[in-house]
Amino acid sequence: MVDYSNIKVIGFDADDTLWVNETYFRDAETEFAKLLSKYETPNKIDQELFKMEIGNLPLYGYGVKAFTLSMVECALELSNKNVSSKTIEAILNIGKDMLNKPVEVLVGVEDVLEELSKKYRLILATKGDLLDQEQKLEKSGLTKYFHHIEVLSDKKENNYSKLLKHLKVDPKEFLMIGNSLKSDVLPLVNINAHAIHVPFHTTWAHEQVKEEETNGKTYKSIDSISEILNILK
Repeated sequence: MVDYSNIKVIGFDADDTLWVNETYFRDAETEFAKLLSKYETPNKIDQELFKMEIGNLPLYGYGVKAFTLSMVECALELSNKNVSSKTIEAILNIGKDMLNKPVEVLVGVEDVLEELSKKYRLILATKGDLLDQEQKLEKSGLTKYFHHIEVLSDKKENNYSKLLKHLKVDPKEFLMIGNSLKSDVLPLVNINAHAIHVPFHTTWAHEQVKEEETNGKTYKSIDSISEILNILK
């Protein structure tokens, strides 16, 4: 049984923890594959786009804009630079459509934030494009529940350690809640903080972890974010 009695600060991931996100990327990949169908099979296009995204992470980071740049670069490569300007425009429009999507807050999220904000200091700790994340948070109507908002370039042990040091929070007094084992759970466990995993039905391949990576790690998994209120009574 995990003891959460020392928790003073709770961090929440944003995408696919508070609101829908990954679904839009899967839809965009399908549209992209259709646009490039004259050059390759859908499966091959998906594989090449993923490789392009991972290769570009050190340069572009995470988020829709980085994804859009990778789509353009992938289209040029798959077509041997023969892709039309019309197709490039269509790819850019996929990215713009993603940025203009309404924010669909997940079931139970606001009730949880409202209740927990009465007792704990809540922070938002997410990665991605700063402007995009700020706009999504504004559209979500959830800003009022957070004492601090941090858009990280990545979510590794050192990123969290720097954040907690900046906030003057002891790791043992911090709980992170998110949908990604790789980004929201394991790094926290590794710095002696607490973490709760709330899986989302769709996970980007880059965020998936092997079973052996979770062996011996102490964290809790729940089916719904609403269950947190029973855990943190």
